[in-house]
Amino acid sequence: MIPGIVLIIFYFALPVFLIYLTHISRFLSKVGAVVMAYIIGMLLGNIGLFPKQSEAFRDFLASKASLPQEQATAFFSQGLITENDLLANHIASLQDLIITLVIPIAIPLLLFSLDIRRWLKLAKQALFSLLLAMISLLIVIFTGFFLFESHIPETWKISGMLVGIYSGGTPNLAAISTALDVNPNIFILTHTYDLMLGAICLAFLMTVAQQLFNSFLPPFGKTPKLAFAKVSVKTNEMDNYRGMLTRKGAPRLLKAVSLSVLIFAIAGGLSLLVPPSAQMVTVILSITTLGLVFSTIKSVHRIEKTFQLGMYFIIVFSLVIASMSDLRSMFQIEFLNLFLYVVLAVFGSMAIHVFLSWIFKVDSDTTIITITALTFSPPFVPVVAGALKNKELIISGLTVGILGYAFGNYIGVAVAFFLKGF
Repeated sequence: MIPGIVLIIFYFALPVFLIYLTHISRFLSKVGAVVMAYIIGMLLGNIGLFPKQSEAFRDFLASKASLPQEQATAFFSQGLITENDLLANHIASLQDLIITLVIPIAIPLLLFSLDIRRWLKLAKQALFSLLLAMISLLIVIFTGFFLFESHIPETWKISGMLVGIYSGGTPNLAAISTALDVNPNIFILTHTYDLMLGAICLAFLMTVAQQLFNSFLPPFGKTPKLAFAKVSVKTNEMDNYRGMLTRKGAPRLLKAVSLSVLIFAIAGGLSLLVPPSAQMVTVILSITTLGLVFSTIKSVHRIEKTFQLGMYFIIVFSLVIASMSDLRSMFQIEFLNLFLYVVLAVFGSMAIHVFLSWIFKVDSDTTIITITALTFSPPFVPVVAGALKNKELIISGLTVGILGYAFGNYIGVAVAFFLKGF
């Protein structure tokens, strides 16, 4: 058995090493720390290092990740579960605790660095393109829900997660899955399909999409010049973790973490005012709201590297939840139908978005950068803008991506619970 303290140290130390690898290797930088964390986590959870649960213990678990330690001990003393089950439950409870803590701490940190008021003033055309993108996404999510409802377990939760993926990427996906208490295997499988299909989508957007869309969408028009150089530098630094642990940077980040913990505590207090079934949703939405509120305070907004620290916690989350996956049971899920649902979300929403852009005469480059910002998050905006040879897209892309980060949690949770009623 892996001692609990060793496992906790591993979960929080390995992401630091993965981030370091992305800084010294151009190839690994393109792969990304999140993807590496998923791969390592799935290997860790499926090569026999963790004790395997018996069928009897799985029956007691139902859809829960772990049982309260007292309850598990009682079952063991009654001979209902094995000592191996007791060890497996201990590890699962540690994993569940980490997941419960890191996402609520990460969300405010990700939001502190956002200047919502500034983005709303810039690139107004992007806001219209964002509206078309969200309409397109909601059309395919609702369509997919009714197509696959009887074929995929807890389709309403998957629908909410897919809204999160295509409005803010991995951070929103992680937050919504936590709010909805999604089964780790379903989470991993959904995100794995998204990563596979997303790679194809990104290659398309960076290569032939512009030429293809220009054949029926208006070409990009010249816009008034803005401070693109400054924005570009700031965007490129989203993946730059250097300087976080310096004598000057570390105390400031400690203050940001303390504020994030305070926000978590306030949200936890508010959750006590609602029924238990709605408590985690209340926590996530309260944290998102308070994070946005504090981002308007200059002294908080100006703390450097809060976004990167938030992403570090997202990488920790990715590693932990991937290590909780069971490949054997993952592929007992209706994985073909789930795969088709993700295909519909990725390519169906893109097709409808392009069609709406044609109807409302939105230019091809703005359409491409909107799809990029929502599907892959802001760090990919300068990459695709460079491939399109159009740096003027950066403001538009950032505007869309920032708003997706900010409001994707609300929309994803709202859609999930709306669909749950059907």
